[in-house]
Formats: sequence, C-alpha cells, structure tokens
Amino acid sequence: MKRLLLTLCLFAFACSGQSVHPITKRPYAGVMGPGGADWLVRPERESEEHPEQALDAIGIEAGSTVADIGAGVGYFTFRLAKRVGPNGIVYGEDIQQYMVDQLTKNMKAKKVTNVRPVLGTFTDPKLPKEQIDLILLVDVYHEFGDPQKMLDRMREALKPGGRLVLLEYRAEDPNVPIRPEHKMTVAQVKAELEPQGFKFDRVSEVLPQQHILIFRK
Repeated sequence: MKRLLLTLCLFAFACSGQSVHPITKRPYAGVMGPGGADWLVRPERESEEHPEQALDAIGIEAGSTVADIGAGVGYFTFRLAKRVGPNGIVYGEDIQQYMVDQLTKNMKAKKVTNVRPVLGTFTDPKLPKEQIDLILLVDVYHEFGDPQKMLDRMREALKPGGRLVLLEYRAEDPNVPIRPEHKMTVAQVKAELEPQGFKFDRVSEVLPQQHILIFRK
C-alpha cells in the first residue's frame, strides 16, 4: 500500500488539490497522468480491489449498455465487456488520448468487439443521451475538476432510472493509507451528487477498502 500511496501522488496532475468542491469544500485530487498506466494493471490490484467481487455486488446485466468513465487502459472495461456479453455495449471513456489509445490496443489484443473507446473532456464524457443503463467510476470521481458539469452530462446520458456507481476509498477509515484527497466519505458523495439529480440507492461495503456507492437518475 505504500507503493499505492506514492504512485497516486506522483502521477496526479494536481496532487496538492488547489480547487475545492463548493458544497463539501473537498479538495479535487487531479487527474492521473499517462505515467500511471502501468499502475492501473499492477498485479496486486486484484487482491487490493477485488474487481470481480465489486462487479458482482453492483450487478451487470447481460445485453445492457454500460459506460466506464476514466477507464484508463481498460482494466474494468474488459471485465464489463464480458459481463454485458455480445449483445451489450461498453463505452470506455477517458480524457487522455494516450489512455484511449492503450485501451483500444488492449481490447483488440483480447479480441473484445463490444467496447467503444471514447475521448471525453474535463466537463463532458461524450456519451449518447439517454442510452446508458449504468455508468461506473472506479476511483475516478474525486479527480473531477468540474464535477457538477460532468454529473450533468452523465445524468443526461443515463436512461430513466439508470444507475451511477462510484467506487471510492473510505475516508472514514484512517487505516486506509491513501492521501485524503484520494478518499471520500459516504456523506461527501451524497452531498455532492444528490443536488445534481441523483437519488441515493445504497452503499455496499463488501470490498476491503472501498465504498461501492449506487445512485439512480
């Protein structure tokens, strides 16, 4: 975990968190740069984050349309693609061209054909309106520099009743050895998402160090 702590700091563009959220006053962590690509597929990630258990807890329906926001090189995108199956679609979105290129390369190497890479922006994930069943953000939301605009665009992309799911390291737990700007409390997430048109559904605590927070449009 010391490596994780160091890496998150080294590869963030704005690790000092100069901007804060207007409601919670939470410092924004800044976006992980291309230098963090190898960290996204580190061998210990499986034991630290339990990705398959996380997706089990969320529930991914076959044939559904899902968006992986801040997908990086496709660590979760590939798993989502298997779960939605050949009749489903996964939008693998990132704001960095390098990450989108690597994701595209990785999906091609794995012969995955139901992933659509998307280059988004800091304020718009560039998703089709009212077409998405579920939007997943794995350790990503806290990096948004303009979260209100991103939430507005994601809400527009979701179908009525669609789900927005966040995985965030638990800020309530001092034993989670992550810098404070890379962790969030349940109260913080609810305070920031509910005013943007999202209804809190539930939180799952099945993972070792992360909340799974589920909201509906």
